[in-house]
Amino acid sequence: MIGKVLSSDFMKIRRTWIWLLIFLGPFGVVSLQAINFSLRYDYLTKLYADDLWGGLLNNVQYLAAPALLFGITLIASMIAGLEHRLNSWKQLLALPVSRFHVFTAKFALNLILLLSACVLLAAGSILLGAGLGFGWDIPWQRLFIISFYPFFAAMPVLALQLWLSIVMRNQAIPLTCGIMGTILSLYSIKMPDWIPLKWPHLVNAADVPEYSVLAGLAAGAVIYTASLVHFARRDVN
Repeated sequence: MIGKVLSSDFMKIRRTWIWLLIFLGPFGVVSLQAINFSLRYDYLTKLYADDLWGGLLNNVQYLAAPALLFGITLIASMIAGLEHRLNSWKQLLALPVSRFHVFTAKFALNLILLLSACVLLAAGSILLGAGLGFGWDIPWQRLFIISFYPFFAAMPVLALQLWLSIVMRNQAIPLTCGIMGTILSLYSIKMPDWIPLKWPHLVNAADVPEYSVLAGLAAGAVIYTASLVHFARRDVN
């Protein structure tokens, strides 16, 4: 049943700007780094002479984390806002489909779209490094970490933003929360390790990025469960 609801959701977003945003996020990150390395090529290649790919990927990661949080905010709001604008929540919930399936399909749609953006980021990073003349000795593990770990660590943000976007008809509130969270995340490296906005940056006292991922997945599961229970009991206009 989730598959049928998810298929319907994909049909709904077919003629929206969502797919363009999924492309523009990674493209923007890679493009900014392309400009950065092009303008400061001699300096940066000397700075990262011992590990050119590592230096490039570190710079990509610095921009990717806030871009991801902002993307989560926009995509969750657009998906939920589509139902609000069409006044279709009551019609949707009146169908012989459980609220669990409806909410889970929305969550899965966000996951698929944002994972697609992560794949595009990885591909763009590879092309950028090759274009800059760094060769094809790509550190695949590091590439996977910077491309996908921040997304897994950002699960609490995704669950919360989707929750707010669904239960609030006025999308200004979840958008404001998400934008403020994105701005705060730029300064989160100096925050305590238990702050969720810090987790997508993969920085912690133990210097183990997997800790941030595990914390994000665990907290995300808790918020998703709480939001699912709330959605199942609440009227959505």
